[in-house]
Amino acid sequence: MKFELGRCLLNERLMESGKSAEWLAKDLLFKPERIYDFIENKRVMPLKIAISIADSIGCDVRALYELIPNDNESNA
Repeated sequence: MKFELGRCLLNERLMESGKSAEWLAKDLLFKPERIYDFIENKRVMPLKIAISIADSIGCDVRALYELIPNDNESNA
């Protein structure tokens, strides 16, 4: 089954972990603006960064975005 990415759930995962966007940025050596861009859906997290974020805040990488099933099957 294919999925599309819905909205970013990073802010929710940060709140659950008791961490802040500033803490995450410092932990990963990013500028806070980059983390806020992910939170505000201005940027999509590359997989490598999503894995690092999930590891830092203790969640599954799939929990960082809403996953919307795409039922359009192509017969290619």
